[in-house]
Amino acid sequence: MEVRLWWMLMLSVVCVSVHCQQSKKLTQNSCAVKQTCHDCIQTPSCAWCAQPQGFEDRQRCYQPSGNPRVQCEKSYIVDPGNEFRVIEQRRLSKGKYSGNGYSTNTATSSSSSSSSSSPNHEAVQISPQRVSLKIRINEAYRMTVHYAQAEDYPVDLYYLMDLSNSMRDDKEKLSSLGDVLAKRMQNITSNFRLGFGSFVDKAVMPYVSTAPIQLKEPCDQCVPPYGFRNHMKLTTDTAKFNDEVHKAPTSGNLDGPEGGFDAIMQAVVCRDQIGWREKARRLLVFSTDSDFHYAGDGKLGGIVKPNDGLCHLDEKGTYNHSILQDYPSISQINQKVKQNAINVIFAVTKDQTDLYKALQKRIVGSTFGILSKDSSNVVDLVQEQYNKIKSSVEMKNTASSGVKITYYSKCLDENGPLKQTNKCDGLQVGTVVTFQVEVEVKICPKDPKEWKHSFQIYPVGINESLIVDLEMLCSCSCEHSGNLGYKELAPECSGVGTYKCGVCECDSTHFGRKCECGGDKTRQPDKDIDKTAGCRPDNTTVNDCSGRGTCVCGQCNCDTRLNPEEKISGPFCECDNFSCDRQNGLLCSGWDHGQCVCGKCVCASGWTGSACDCPATNDTCIPPEGGKICSGRGICVCGTCMCDQDDKGGFYGGSYCNKCSTCPNRCKEFKECVQCLVFKTGSIMPEECIANCTFELTVMDVVEDRENPDKIFCAYFDEDDCRFTYIYSYDKEDKIVIKAKKERECPQPVNFLVIVPSVIGAIVLIGSALLLLWKLVTTIHDRREFVKFEKERAMAKWDTGENPLYKQAVSTFKNPAFGEE
Repeated sequence: MEVRLWWMLMLSVVCVSVHCQQSKKLTQNSCAVKQTCHDCIQTPSCAWCAQPQGFEDRQRCYQPSGNPRVQCEKSYIVDPGNEFRVIEQRRLSKGKYSGNGYSTNTATSSSSSSSSSSPNHEAVQISPQRVSLKIRINEAYRMTVHYAQAEDYPVDLYYLMDLSNSMRDDKEKLSSLGDVLAKRMQNITSNFRLGFGSFVDKAVMPYVSTAPIQLKEPCDQCVPPYGFRNHMKLTTDTAKFNDEVHKAPTSGNLDGPEGGFDAIMQAVVCRDQIGWREKARRLLVFSTDSDFHYAGDGKLGGIVKPNDGLCHLDEKGTYNHSILQDYPSISQINQKVKQNAINVIFAVTKDQTDLYKALQKRIVGSTFGILSKDSSNVVDLVQEQYNKIKSSVEMKNTASSGVKITYYSKCLDENGPLKQTNKCDGLQVGTVVTFQVEVEVKICPKDPKEWKHSFQIYPVGINESLIVDLEMLCSCSCEHSGNLGYKELAPECSGVGTYKCGVCECDSTHFGRKCECGGDKTRQPDKDIDKTAGCRPDNTTVNDCSGRGTCVCGQCNCDTRLNPEEKISGPFCECDNFSCDRQNGLLCSGWDHGQCVCGKCVCASGWTGSACDCPATNDTCIPPEGGKICSGRGICVCGTCMCDQDDKGGFYGGSYCNKCSTCPNRCKEFKECVQCLVFKTGSIMPEECIANCTFELTVMDVVEDRENPDKIFCAYFDEDDCRFTYIYSYDKEDKIVIKAKKERECPQPVNFLVIVPSVIGAIVLIGSALLLLWKLVTTIHDRREFVKFEKERAMAKWDTGENPLYKQAVSTFKNPAFGEE
């Protein structure tokens, strides 16, 4: 009996071991669980065999490179590859405007040539212009896009100004700067046009006073309030700009915020009325000293209709829907700015810095500058911001959410590494920048009509783009009527199903591999056939459906779990989407990093590791300023630097192994130099300072960046008892870079003329207060004693008129015999 039990135990162990090995073998192949052709080709590196005969009980979805034993006729293999085709590709050209049109100077990444006689008078800044791409799901494809800045490219500048009463002095200053602004911009481009518009706010309560006299003249020498007004269409006549700005009257409102968003929306979408050109860099300068109303604020004035994002200017250029619809939202402004390729320059006063700096981050292609109180620096501000805009390129796209676009570029460093970035700075005319654009479809839309669509890849602020005609390979041709391998009510499917790509798709009342099973009637297979053979992968497996399902009519019906998102799948229930490795509690580190397929993480592009938690490149181990991986003092493991030991047995530290744990910091070494160079103090002479202090020094308003482990913070007190601070770090060439705080923190000087009288006065006041307090206490005490005495005297029992101890000096005696006569 004991021997029998021992053999049964050993047999169960062997069976479990075989089952585990088989499950492990199946888990490693993500193609094995795919039961239809479209599911198969939506899995990377998988191919489908649509051969009608010889594959009834065999795995049709397989990896061609990993399973050479699959014998499928070549004509029946469905393994579509990514297809890329260039439809339109004109060469880059930096066309120079000559007054009558453009003469074309063609530039490519390899050579440059000029052709003044070319019939094409338009500059070409992005190439190619149109491509066609057929791509499988989760298989990234990279294509090359070139960008070069055109020479003397046209510029349209529309100045949008807040004309509430607080901006009166700014308006007068701007009217005298029109010619200066035009001349400064004409030095940049000979094809420059200038326009002018203004805004106040909606003419309803509580934004403005609706009293008749206030609506007519809200302030001294003011006109009635309005939402937006286009005073001057874009033109080359700068003298007219001066006149229009000078003539434009100011107005007034009640609350602090203005209706700037209404004005921006109309200035952007009213292309014909404003005069925006198709081939020009479009700049919208937004000047104000106040914040703004946005979507939802209109409810305060009883305006509930959302902003429609359309142009509503009358024949006089006035926004006539100001009191009919709400303010636009930030996302609406961002969308319209992107659609119309406009760069917004926020020129605002210093007290509005934080608000508009945050707004700049949410509007594509916008920049930010601080306006002086009277707008006298507007010319310098516009030129500075324009130079920033034109010297950089930022690539964006209009792809849907299911399409992932990633940009890589070396920018201007041809010998440097390829980095993931969509922005390059420091560009000049003719400089060619090359981007590697990686396109990856993450999921097939449910609607097949969306499998084909076009999107744009464009440089921000430039009205040129690369159009990508994308076709997602989400299904197989043999799954559609009219193609080879498609057969309705097929005999192979018991006459009740559709034969597609070698497998049956049963109707709603039947199931089974050949649709042989139904709800009311079940076709019984041949008696000599094992009814459960179809529920096991091979003869070595003893458990039907991997022990996680029920075998019904030769087909596995997998178990369901309490969590509806957790699925058990596969022809033998051997796979699931919940048993993969996790990182921080997230399956495969989250959807963006990978997906759980048959018990194993299938990582997205750019990630690797068992839980898809490691970057596929070592970019995160390279210092931001460049250099070696982990500064040459460690190795990059899963995107994080593992630092080596230093020569003294200590360890290097920091995010990029650029700090030595056993080395003292060098704060004291740079102390005297910082004092000499920044504050002109310290013990060393100016000659020694120039000769010895050769490191790179930058003076900043704030330097206390203590959160960054790669920067050492230093603080000292000088001979004036003033505290000065600085930080030092290393660049990619291991050179010292120091950033010092501009101002010292000095104690306030002692003013004896104020302190001595104050101390004396304080002593006199305290003494007087103490005397008064002493007098008050003694007075209270005397009064209490007097009241007590009076009370005791009133309670005395003897005659208060005669002293009982008193005796008269003379005694009187009476003769008893006297008087009897």
